[in-house]
Amino acid sequence: MPTPIAVIDAFTTRPFAGNPAGVCVLDGQRPAEWMQSVARELNLSETAFLLRRGDGEWDLRWFTPADEERLCGHATLAAAHHLWSSGRHPTGTLTRFHTLSGVLTATPGRHGIVLDFPNEAPTPIPVPAGLADALGATIVTAGQNRLDLFAELTDEPAVRGLAPSIERLDAFPVRGIVVTARADAGREYDFVSRFFAPRCGITEDPVTGSAHCGLGPWWSARLGKDSLIGYQASARGGTVRVTVAGDRCKLEGTAVTIWTGELV
Repeated sequence: MPTPIAVIDAFTTRPFAGNPAGVCVLDGQRPAEWMQSVARELNLSETAFLLRRGDGEWDLRWFTPADEERLCGHATLAAAHHLWSSGRHPTGTLTRFHTLSGVLTATPGRHGIVLDFPNEAPTPIPVPAGLADALGATIVTAGQNRLDLFAELTDEPAVRGLAPSIERLDAFPVRGIVVTARADAGREYDFVSRFFAPRCGITEDPVTGSAHCGLGPWWSARLGKDSLIGYQASARGGTVRVTVAGDRCKLEGTAVTIWTGELV
């Protein structure tokens, strides 16, 4: 029987922007090797695989072209959007996902879909040797959580103009490197970021929801507010609304279906 699959652009209100994710709805268990092959075939930064549980909730796994991921925001947003828009889950109702990072939920919000994710606040660390050279930028301060390295740069233009050595970044034993700065005065957002993950087979990720589980607490402490707007300044670009709520982070955004089809 053919397997339904879709490509969804997440954290955007228009097609061909934000971050594209594959969403594959399974009718039964599949080997991890098969899911990895599908993700490699699609060659998107993430592909989400959904399997309905007997209780009406969903098992959710994420794969990059290179490996299985422990936490992914944009593909979870895409998965919720696809389940609601395709009628596989009641539109706009609480959707519970069982993942490698515990139970995550999606609910309707004022500005799109709200994801309830873990707070992944980075711990401040000395700037790792070689990181400034790899980025080709001056690092103001650095941090690390269980997933990524964080590097705060001097200003927004420094983030936007960054041209790092991907080969050098691949030497750091983390999922990815998050580069961020406070937004220029007068912007609609509070901070900017970019995300590089060569170890996951991703040179630069367009919009990284899970990175905002660290960016939210990072900038909440610096700016003195719990609700923030982040703009990921990749070539495609995308906006993530973040609310820090204790040990959780609420990520809010919209998504657009690009195409649907079947795997034969």
